[in-house]
Amino acid sequence: MGQRLPIFPLGTVLFPGLVLPLHVFEERYRALVRHLTSLPEGVTREFGVVAIRRGWEVLPTAGPPGAPTPTAVSLHDVGCTAELRQVTELPNGRYDIVTVGRRRFRVTELADEGTPYLTASVRWLPEPAGQEILADRLAPQVLSLFRQYLELVRTDSAEITEQLPEQPTVLSHLVAATAALTIGERQALLAEPDTARRLGAELRMLNREVSLLRRVRAVPVPLPELAVPASPN
Repeated sequence: MGQRLPIFPLGTVLFPGLVLPLHVFEERYRALVRHLTSLPEGVTREFGVVAIRRGWEVLPTAGPPGAPTPTAVSLHDVGCTAELRQVTELPNGRYDIVTVGRRRFRVTELADEGTPYLTASVRWLPEPAGQEILADRLAPQVLSLFRQYLELVRTDSAEITEQLPEQPTVLSHLVAATAALTIGERQALLAEPDTARRLGAELRMLNREVSLLRRVRAVPVPLPELAVPASPN
């Protein structure tokens, strides 16, 4: 059995190094925040963020008598841990928290007993060595295309592109989290086995998006705010 990890299902995909602020209002996840803040100093306060395949982030309210029971939430099998960096407790008992993506994992077994929130046995997915030369070759190509992409969709692209990382793994996560992709596309990038394959997939996606944007001269969907990699401390 793998390591047991609290799980927070969300309608988004988290990547290592990226900041994720959350407003926590459901009691089961307020209990999770209380659990994490009660851990001793020096213990990493983290939980797993897994994108929802089907279902709700919030537990649905009971319907009228005779109404069908809502379908249980279905999750993707690859997620990323969120390390708790900042907690603000609000007067109504809710929390505003700031987390940072830390490490990828694959869910091997889900459980909903013993705690108010889901937990899972997970297997860690480190970035394997052996593809560094290919990743180093792909990173400048992805960076160049990503700059072109931002110039087509952002009015402040000049300021942003000066801050883009060149390190292949960090770049691959930033592109995946920032480009206007579907949750399915982001999930596929998170699940890629290594940086080189992720960069290769992003190269194809960015080529497609830049070509489309140049033809139609319009942004197909609103671009989310550019995610910024967190400092390591």
